[in-house]
Amino acid sequence: MNSEMIELRTEGGRALVSTYGAEWRGWSVGGRELLWTPDGVHWDRTAPVLFPVCGWTRGGVARVGGRTYPLGLHGFAKDAAFEVAARGADHVTLRLTQTEATLALYPFPFVLEVAYRLTGAGMEVSGRIQNPGDAPMPYAFGLHPGLRWPLGGADKSGHRLRFDAPERAEVPVIAPGGLFSQMRRPVPLAGRDLALEDALFAREALCFLNVASRGLEFEGPGGVLRMDWEGFAHLILWSRPGAPFLCLESWTGHGDPEGFEGDLFDKPSMIVLPPGGEGLHRVRYAFL
Repeated sequence: MNSEMIELRTEGGRALVSTYGAEWRGWSVGGRELLWTPDGVHWDRTAPVLFPVCGWTRGGVARVGGRTYPLGLHGFAKDAAFEVAARGADHVTLRLTQTEATLALYPFPFVLEVAYRLTGAGMEVSGRIQNPGDAPMPYAFGLHPGLRWPLGGADKSGHRLRFDAPERAEVPVIAPGGLFSQMRRPVPLAGRDLALEDALFAREALCFLNVASRGLEFEGPGGVLRMDWEGFAHLILWSRPGAPFLCLESWTGHGDPEGFEGDLFDKPSMIVLPPGGEGLHRVRYAFL
Protein backbone atom coordinates (compact mmCIF):
# COMPACT_ATOMS: atom_id res chain seq x y z
CA MET A 1 0.00 0.00 0.00
CA ASN A 2 1.37 3.42 -0.97
CA SER A 3 1.77 5.82 1.94
CA GLU A 4 3.28 9.20 2.61
CA MET A 5 5.11 10.34 5.73
CA ILE A 6 4.18 13.92 6.58
CA GLU A 7 6.47 16.03 8.73
CA LEU A 8 5.07 18.73 11.01
CA ARG A 9 7.29 21.38 12.60
CA THR A 10 7.06 24.22 15.09
CA GLU A 11 9.73 26.01 17.04
CA GLY A 12 11.15 23.28 19.27
CA GLY A 13 8.73 20.57 18.10
CA ARG A 14 8.65 17.98 15.32
CA ALA A 15 6.18 15.23 14.45
CA LEU A 16 5.66 12.59 11.77
CA VAL A 17 2.26 11.35 10.58
CA SER A 18 1.71 8.58 8.04
CA THR A 19 -1.17 8.44 5.60
CA TYR A 20 -1.15 4.66 6.25
CA GLY A 21 -3.72 4.32 9.02
CA ALA A 22 -3.45 8.07 9.78
CA GLU A 23 -0.87 6.92 12.31
CA TRP A 24 1.20 9.30 14.43
CA ARG A 25 4.72 7.97 13.91
CA GLY A 26 7.07 10.39 15.64
CA TRP A 27 7.13 13.27 18.12
CA SER A 28 10.05 15.15 19.61
CA VAL A 29 10.25 18.25 21.80
CA GLY A 30 13.56 20.04 21.99
CA GLY A 31 15.16 17.09 20.26
CA ARG A 32 13.86 14.58 22.82
CA GLU A 33 11.93 11.69 21.27
CA LEU A 34 8.72 10.91 23.15
CA LEU A 35 6.85 8.40 20.95
CA TRP A 36 7.68 4.72 20.82
CA THR A 37 9.57 3.55 17.73
CA PRO A 38 8.84 -0.04 16.63
CA ASP A 39 11.85 -2.26 17.26
CA GLY A 40 10.75 -5.54 15.68
CA VAL A 41 10.67 -7.21 19.10
CA HIS A 42 8.11 -5.70 21.47
CA TRP A 43 5.46 -4.01 19.29
CA ASP A 44 5.35 -3.15 15.59
CA ARG A 45 3.07 -0.11 15.76
CA THR A 46 3.37 3.39 17.25
CA ALA A 47 -0.08 4.96 17.58
CA PRO A 48 -2.84 3.16 15.64
CA VAL A 49 -6.24 4.80 15.11
CA LEU A 50 -9.16 2.62 16.23
CA PHE A 51 -12.40 2.66 14.21
CA PRO A 52 -15.23 1.57 13.98
CA VAL A 53 -14.69 -0.57 17.10
CA CYS A 54 -12.28 -0.48 20.03
CA GLY A 55 -11.03 -3.80 21.36
CA TRP A 56 -12.13 -7.24 20.23
CA THR A 57 -15.42 -8.37 18.81
CA ARG A 58 -16.48 -11.84 19.97
CA GLY A 59 -15.03 -14.40 17.59
CA GLY A 60 -13.69 -11.59 15.42
CA VAL A 61 -17.11 -10.81 13.93
CA ALA A 62 -19.79 -8.15 14.34
CA ARG A 63 -23.48 -8.71 13.73
CA VAL A 64 -25.69 -6.16 11.96
CA GLY A 65 -29.27 -6.86 10.97
CA GLY A 66 -28.88 -10.62 11.21
CA ARG A 67 -25.68 -10.75 9.12
CA THR A 68 -22.12 -11.25 10.35
CA TYR A 69 -19.13 -9.15 9.33
CA PRO A 70 -15.43 -9.99 9.93
CA LEU A 71 -14.69 -6.97 12.08
CA GLY A 72 -11.86 -7.92 14.42
CA LEU A 73 -9.50 -6.18 16.81
CA HIS A 74 -9.79 -2.36 16.75
CA GLY A 75 -11.49 -2.24 13.34
CA PHE A 76 -9.95 -1.45 9.95
CA ALA A 77 -8.90 2.23 10.01
CA LYS A 78 -5.45 1.41 11.36
CA ASP A 79 -4.59 -0.40 8.12
CA ALA A 80 -6.41 1.84 5.64
CA ALA A 81 -5.06 4.38 3.15
CA PHE A 82 -6.16 7.89 4.18
CA GLU A 83 -6.16 10.88 1.87
CA VAL A 84 -4.80 14.29 2.83
CA ALA A 85 -7.72 16.67 3.33
CA ALA A 86 -5.72 19.68 4.57
CA ARG A 87 -2.15 20.39 5.58
CA GLY A 88 0.20 23.12 6.72
CA ALA A 89 3.60 23.40 8.36
CA ASP A 90 2.24 22.48 11.78
CA HIS A 91 -0.97 20.55 11.00
CA VAL A 92 -2.53 17.89 8.81
CA THR A 93 -6.01 16.42 8.45
CA LEU A 94 -6.41 12.94 6.97
CA ARG A 95 -9.71 11.54 5.69
CA LEU A 96 -11.14 8.06 5.18
CA THR A 97 -14.54 7.23 3.65
CA GLN A 98 -16.33 4.01 2.87
CA THR A 99 -15.23 1.73 0.04
CA GLU A 100 -16.41 -1.65 -1.18
CA ALA A 101 -13.77 -3.16 1.09
CA THR A 102 -14.97 -1.34 4.23
CA LEU A 103 -18.64 -2.05 3.46
CA ALA A 104 -17.81 -5.76 3.51
CA LEU A 105 -16.57 -5.29 7.10
CA TYR A 106 -18.89 -2.55 8.36
CA PRO A 107 -22.07 -1.92 6.32
CA PHE A 108 -22.32 1.84 6.83
CA PRO A 109 -21.23 4.92 4.88
CA PHE A 110 -19.02 7.16 7.01
CA VAL A 111 -16.50 9.97 6.99
CA LEU A 112 -13.57 9.71 9.42
CA GLU A 113 -11.18 12.66 9.71
CA VAL A 114 -8.12 12.45 11.94
CA ALA A 115 -6.39 15.78 12.54
CA TYR A 116 -2.97 16.48 14.05
CA ARG A 117 -1.82 19.92 15.17
CA LEU A 118 1.62 20.53 16.62
CA THR A 119 1.73 23.34 19.19
CA GLY A 120 5.26 23.96 20.45
CA ALA A 121 5.73 21.39 23.20
CA GLY A 122 2.32 19.85 22.56
CA MET A 123 0.29 17.84 20.08
CA GLU A 124 -3.48 17.88 19.59
CA VAL A 125 -5.07 14.83 17.96
CA SER A 126 -8.76 14.79 17.07
CA GLY A 127 -11.17 12.46 15.38
CA ARG A 128 -14.29 13.71 13.60
CA ILE A 129 -16.82 11.07 12.57
CA GLN A 130 -19.75 11.87 10.30
CA ASN A 131 -22.74 9.81 9.19
CA PRO A 132 -23.57 10.79 5.58
CA GLY A 133 -26.11 7.97 5.25
CA ASP A 134 -29.87 7.89 5.68
CA ALA A 135 -29.90 5.41 8.61
CA PRO A 136 -28.35 5.40 12.13
CA MET A 137 -24.66 4.44 12.34
CA PRO A 138 -22.98 2.80 15.38
CA TYR A 139 -19.28 3.42 15.96
CA ALA A 140 -16.44 3.56 18.43
CA PHE A 141 -13.25 5.58 18.07
CA GLY A 142 -9.96 5.33 19.88
CA LEU A 143 -6.37 6.60 19.98
CA HIS A 144 -3.60 4.17 20.93
CA PRO A 145 -0.28 6.07 21.22
CA GLY A 146 2.76 4.37 22.68
CA LEU A 147 4.95 6.69 24.76
CA ARG A 148 8.53 5.94 25.61
CA TRP A 149 8.97 4.50 29.08
CA PRO A 150 11.36 5.60 30.54
CA LEU A 151 10.17 9.10 29.72
CA GLY A 152 13.37 10.86 28.75
CA GLY A 153 15.47 8.99 31.32
CA ALA A 154 17.55 5.84 31.47
CA ASP A 155 15.50 3.76 33.90
CA LYS A 156 11.84 2.66 33.95
CA SER A 157 11.65 2.92 37.75
CA GLY A 158 10.28 6.01 39.45
CA HIS A 159 7.46 6.61 36.98
CA ARG A 160 3.81 7.12 37.89
CA LEU A 161 0.49 8.28 36.56
CA ARG A 162 -1.40 10.96 38.44
CA PHE A 163 -5.11 11.17 37.57
CA ASP A 164 -6.95 14.47 37.83
CA ALA A 165 -9.75 12.85 39.87
CA PRO A 166 -10.06 9.78 42.11
CA GLU A 167 -10.68 6.60 40.11
CA ARG A 168 -12.02 3.16 41.03
CA ALA A 169 -9.12 0.96 42.09
CA GLU A 170 -10.26 -1.98 39.97
CA VAL A 171 -10.48 -2.91 36.30
CA PRO A 172 -12.27 -5.67 34.36
CA VAL A 173 -10.57 -9.02 34.00
CA ILE A 174 -9.92 -9.59 30.30
CA ALA A 175 -11.16 -13.04 29.31
CA PRO A 176 -9.80 -15.20 26.47
CA GLY A 177 -10.37 -13.64 23.07
CA GLY A 178 -9.98 -10.13 24.50
CA LEU A 179 -13.53 -10.18 25.90
CA PHE A 180 -14.58 -8.19 28.96
CA SER A 181 -15.65 -10.36 31.87
CA GLN A 182 -17.87 -9.39 34.78
CA MET A 183 -14.99 -10.11 37.17
CA ARG A 184 -12.78 -7.29 38.43
CA ARG A 185 -9.19 -7.21 39.64
CA PRO A 186 -7.60 -4.65 41.95
CA VAL A 187 -5.25 -1.91 40.78
CA PRO A 188 -2.76 -0.50 43.32
CA LEU A 189 -3.93 3.10 43.19
CA ALA A 190 -2.68 5.28 46.04
CA GLY A 191 -5.11 8.15 46.04
CA ARG A 192 -4.89 9.53 42.52
CA ASP A 193 -1.45 8.01 41.87
CA LEU A 194 -0.55 4.76 40.14
CA ALA A 195 3.08 3.68 40.40
CA LEU A 196 4.17 2.11 37.12
CA GLU A 197 5.93 -1.23 37.03
CA ASP A 198 6.10 -4.14 34.59
CA ALA A 199 4.02 -6.39 36.86
CA LEU A 200 0.95 -4.22 36.22
CA PHE A 201 0.79 -5.50 32.64
CA ALA A 202 1.39 -9.19 33.23
CA ARG A 203 -2.37 -9.86 32.89
CA GLU A 204 -3.29 -7.80 29.84
CA ALA A 205 -4.35 -4.15 29.68
CA LEU A 206 -5.76 -2.04 32.52
CA CYS A 207 -9.11 -0.75 31.27
CA PHE A 208 -10.45 2.11 33.37
CA LEU A 209 -14.07 2.32 32.25
CA ASN A 210 -16.11 5.51 32.56
CA VAL A 211 -13.25 7.45 34.10
CA ALA A 212 -14.00 10.47 36.24
CA SER A 213 -10.79 12.21 35.16
CA ARG A 214 -10.48 14.25 32.01
CA GLY A 215 -6.71 14.37 32.22
CA LEU A 216 -3.62 12.88 33.82
CA GLU A 217 0.13 13.31 34.09
CA PHE A 218 2.72 10.69 33.17
CA GLU A 219 5.64 11.53 35.43
CA GLY A 220 9.19 10.28 35.58
CA PRO A 221 12.69 11.46 36.48
CA GLY A 222 13.11 12.69 32.90
CA GLY A 223 10.03 14.89 32.74
CA VAL A 224 6.24 15.10 32.79
CA LEU A 225 3.82 14.43 29.96
CA ARG A 226 0.38 15.97 30.35
CA MET A 227 -2.64 14.36 28.63
CA ASP A 228 -6.16 15.85 28.44
CA TRP A 229 -9.12 14.33 26.61
CA GLU A 230 -12.60 15.29 25.44
CA GLY A 231 -15.31 12.95 24.20
CA PHE A 232 -13.77 9.72 25.50
CA ALA A 233 -15.32 7.55 28.21
CA HIS A 234 -12.51 5.07 28.84
CA LEU A 235 -8.76 5.11 29.49
CA ILE A 236 -6.70 2.04 28.65
CA LEU A 237 -3.15 1.41 29.89
CA TRP A 238 -1.18 -1.21 28.02
CA SER A 239 2.37 -2.41 27.73
CA ARG A 240 4.24 -5.70 27.67
CA PRO A 241 6.42 -6.76 30.60
CA GLY A 242 9.94 -5.56 29.91
CA ALA A 243 8.92 -3.42 26.94
CA PRO A 244 10.19 0.20 26.93
CA PHE A 245 6.83 1.80 26.12
CA LEU A 246 3.51 2.64 27.75
CA CYS A 247 0.32 3.09 25.74
CA LEU A 248 -2.06 5.74 27.11
CA GLU A 249 -5.19 4.97 25.11
CA SER A 250 -8.42 6.94 24.85
CA TRP A 251 -11.45 4.89 23.77
CA THR A 252 -15.12 5.77 23.32
CA GLY A 253 -16.08 2.06 23.30
CA HIS A 254 -14.57 -1.22 24.46
CA GLY A 255 -14.39 -4.94 23.69
CA ASP A 256 -17.38 -7.26 23.60
CA PRO A 257 -18.54 -8.71 26.93
CA GLU A 258 -18.12 -12.45 27.40
CA GLY A 259 -20.93 -14.32 25.65
CA PHE A 260 -22.10 -11.27 23.70
CA GLU A 261 -24.15 -12.25 20.64
CA GLY A 262 -26.03 -9.01 20.05
CA ASP A 263 -26.12 -6.58 17.17
CA LEU A 264 -23.42 -3.94 16.78
CA PHE A 265 -26.06 -1.38 17.82
CA ASP A 266 -26.38 -3.24 21.15
CA LYS A 267 -22.66 -3.58 21.85
CA PRO A 268 -21.99 -1.75 25.14
CA SER A 269 -20.59 1.78 24.86
CA MET A 270 -21.12 2.20 21.12
CA ILE A 271 -22.09 5.68 19.94
CA VAL A 272 -25.01 5.83 17.48
CA LEU A 273 -25.02 8.77 15.08
CA PRO A 274 -28.30 9.77 13.44
CA PRO A 275 -28.32 10.50 9.70
CA GLY A 276 -26.26 13.63 9.18
CA GLY A 277 -24.85 13.36 12.72
CA GLU A 278 -21.30 14.05 13.80
CA GLY A 279 -19.03 13.03 16.68
CA LEU A 280 -15.86 14.85 17.79
CA HIS A 281 -13.17 13.41 20.06
CA ARG A 282 -9.95 15.15 21.04
CA VAL A 283 -6.79 14.52 23.05
CA ARG A 284 -4.06 17.04 23.86
CA TYR A 285 -0.56 15.95 24.84
CA ALA A 286 2.08 18.31 26.23
CA PHE A 287 5.60 17.65 27.43
CA LEU A 288 6.15 19.86 30.45
